[in-house]
Amino acid sequence: MAAPADLVVEIEALGEKLVLARDSIAKQFIGQKRVVDLTLAALVSGGHALLVGLPGLGKTRLVNTLGTVMGLDANRVQFTPDLMPADILGSEVLETAADGTRAFRFVEGPVFCQLLMADEINRASPRTQSALLQAMQEREVTIAGQHRPLGKPFHVLATQNPLEQEGTYPLPEAQLDRFLLQIDVPYPTRDVEREILLATTGATEDSAHAVFTADELIAAQALLRRMPVGENIVEMILDLVRACRPDADAPEVIRQNVAWGPGPRAAQALMLCARAEALMNGRLAPSPEDVRALAAPVLSHRMALSFAARARGENLTSIIDTVSTQITKVEAAA
Repeated sequence: MAAPADLVVEIEALGEKLVLARDSIAKQFIGQKRVVDLTLAALVSGGHALLVGLPGLGKTRLVNTLGTVMGLDANRVQFTPDLMPADILGSEVLETAADGTRAFRFVEGPVFCQLLMADEINRASPRTQSALLQAMQEREVTIAGQHRPLGKPFHVLATQNPLEQEGTYPLPEAQLDRFLLQIDVPYPTRDVEREILLATTGATEDSAHAVFTADELIAAQALLRRMPVGENIVEMILDLVRACRPDADAPEVIRQNVAWGPGPRAAQALMLCARAEALMNGRLAPSPEDVRALAAPVLSHRMALSFAARARGENLTSIIDTVSTQITKVEAAA
């Protein structure tokens, strides 16, 4: 284990490098700083992210830029209703050699990379969606009885249209839980949209450059797990995640509106992402503000509104914000 002083130096150096990565991404993906920060947090935390937004908001451009900036081998799969698992994972083909002998050879699919973009993931059938379950959790796939490891590191950045529901298959809860974060991509502000317009319709366009290598990203993920977390932050994360489960001890706003809540994987995700949030804001350890800032992206896709709450037009993000504020006040009073 490194000495505390050495750990501080390493954390500060990583924070500075993430600022450079953010600046490089901004050359291609203009504005939307919060979206960029959350996506970087997912990668530095070693997880996957689900980007939810309307078409044309730059989700594909962001993922392509991240592949360049983070030094990762990236592939893209356009999910469609007729896509089959073999189109993602690969398959064995029978080949005939020059001497007439035949043998099976495995042809790798696009999942064998370090950064996979699953574009419009909810357009594929549940059978095809489930092809990514093992890959996302275990970083390997099993084909013809043989375990085949994926790239190191391995991340999935999936996109989804929140409005168009015809011809789509909602992701099952088990797969949603494997995404570290759900990142909502909003419309840009007028000033940002003006900047995008001018930057992308001229004769030349700025290009991003590599800031990390794959090995450096792996080292950053290991360093993130060594960041200290105060006991009060651990308790706050536990209180928040457990309060979002609709049982007898839950806050009234949860009991009235939530059908089911997050599991233990949500607490793990919130712990990692709070560290990443602190890191990108130049702090050496996460604070209650970091936990509150990451609560909705970590928890919203791991919860479901009740039928009555949907009919009333309730919103999970506002419910989570209400609960996290209540938890913070209780922690402060204690």
